[in-house]
Amino acid sequence: MFRFLLRRVALIVPTFVGVTLLSFMLIHLVPGDPIEVRFGERGISPERLAMLRHDAGLDRPLWQQFLSYEEQVATGHLGTSVVTREPVWTEFITLFPATIELSVCAILFAVVIGLPLGVIAAVRRGSAFDYGLMGLSVTGASMPIFWWGLMMILVFSVGLGWTPVSGRISDQFYVEPWSGFLLIDSWFSDDAGAVRSALSHLILPTIVLGTIPLATVARMTRSAMLEVLGEDYIRTARAKGLSGVRVVVVHALRNALIPVVTVIGLQVGTLLGGAILTETIFSWPGVGHWLIESIQRRDYPVLQGGTLLVASLVMLVNLGVDLTYGFLNPRIRR
Repeated sequence: MFRFLLRRVALIVPTFVGVTLLSFMLIHLVPGDPIEVRFGERGISPERLAMLRHDAGLDRPLWQQFLSYEEQVATGHLGTSVVTREPVWTEFITLFPATIELSVCAILFAVVIGLPLGVIAAVRRGSAFDYGLMGLSVTGASMPIFWWGLMMILVFSVGLGWTPVSGRISDQFYVEPWSGFLLIDSWFSDDAGAVRSALSHLILPTIVLGTIPLATVARMTRSAMLEVLGEDYIRTARAKGLSGVRVVVVHALRNALIPVVTVIGLQVGTLLGGAILTETIFSWPGVGHWLIESIQRRDYPVLQGGTLLVASLVMLVNLGVDLTYGFLNPRIRR
């Protein structure tokens, strides 16, 4: 198990270096730089522009800028925002709870609904429910997030007026952000209106972000359950006279959860990637919205540092899932 752990950890190093290289090169391929975007073409003299670009190190060759960036990362310093002059790490920590709150709600929505649907589809294999669920799963997994989010806003916010369009809470409420998680902060504020407002603002982004993971969880649960339901010990349990619910839930589902749990862990990357679009559509003040604004402002340190932090989080979660799977299934370690 220790050798398996070392191999998996060793794979993170080249992946980490590759992420830093890709994020650096792709960002610098975008025309313009932070100084020009900030002041505009006519808002600053050429001499002043050249001086500011020199102070920011943007006049050096790209390979020198990359080596300097790698040195900063190696020392734990991700740089300072060109626009706000705040450390990238400080801004990330401030906004990350909003993204975590949305992502956790989305994955809970996907698991709570997708897991039972997958079990029922497996038990009723070949039925109209099974075919209908699989058709909806393919549709949900293929649906563009930006289109799905706009349709939800048009129907439930604009048309029916059931939910707010954007933000995390109404302007009439102020909640002390001591934890950064608005649901928790509003709950301890003893203001029922603030809690209802925070929940109403969370409904549509949760559904939009959780649709693709829901479809994936439902399909994987069905596939794993079908494989387990054909095993000999399931037939033995039924031959002993155990109830159908006990056979499915206690014996079959418990053994089918291993691949499902793996898929759920791997959905973190999907959630964080989808959160960028979801937060932009709903003006959700999280890391995704922050990165999109940084692209528009050509804020290189924020883009590089934010991308690196998100990628590092995805790699750590995948490593944890990989190690857990290897621990549960010895064949994976070999």
